[in-house]
Amino acid sequence: MKAREDTKKAMTVIEHIRELRNTVIVSLISYAASCVVCFIFSEAIIGIFTSQFSAVGSEVEKAMVVSTIAEGFLAQLKMTVIAGLILSLPVHIFGIVKFVFPGLLPRERRIVMTFLICSLILIILGAYFAYFKLVPLVVRFLTNPRFVPESVGFLLNFQTNVFYILSFILWAVLALQAPLLMEILLFLNVLKRRQVLRASRYIIVGIFVLAAVITPPDFISQLGVALPLVAFYFLALLIAKIFKFGED
Repeated sequence: MKAREDTKKAMTVIEHIRELRNTVIVSLISYAASCVVCFIFSEAIIGIFTSQFSAVGSEVEKAMVVSTIAEGFLAQLKMTVIAGLILSLPVHIFGIVKFVFPGLLPRERRIVMTFLICSLILIILGAYFAYFKLVPLVVRFLTNPRFVPESVGFLLNFQTNVFYILSFILWAVLALQAPLLMEILLFLNVLKRRQVLRASRYIIVGIFVLAAVITPPDFISQLGVALPLVAFYFLALLIAKIFKFGED
């Protein structure tokens, strides 16, 4: 009888390993397919980022240069790798959720789905806010005549400036996930709401330091990242209070 139970348990472990293997294979295939699609449309994708420099004049886009003959190809390849990961991200998330869900209770499943939906909303919100609001503001601020006289022209490095825009957007998206992570830790009682509120002054200072690190060296972009993060921080505390997360 015990041997049968051990065999059944071993089979269950083997089934889990097979499920994990299938999940990894599907993720890799989806990532490879996404990279192929993004490589085919890489010119259009890069055009989305170079168009942000039209805020300082249409001649800027045409004035972009490459410093080596391989730079254009490498920039296209890097963009393909990053864009492919972003495009295939829903498949990866679905695979993780599908693998973890059987071991969760119904209430835990609802909580996980709620956090996933909130995370998706924050990703879309962060990307939209960074691309359409922050990036044009930062470009106009850094290239205004007070800093760059009208007699001085622009000669921008293609790869550096394209990935500057991309990294700015990615950092903004990741930064907006921090309040959600704090909410999850409050829900799990890893953090206590009273302790988090007591440390709010240090957290706010940390938010501004983080904004200074991930943004260009100007106060406009730093405020543009820091102020929404502070607002989401207090919103997360309010939600935790309403649902009684992180209580002592």
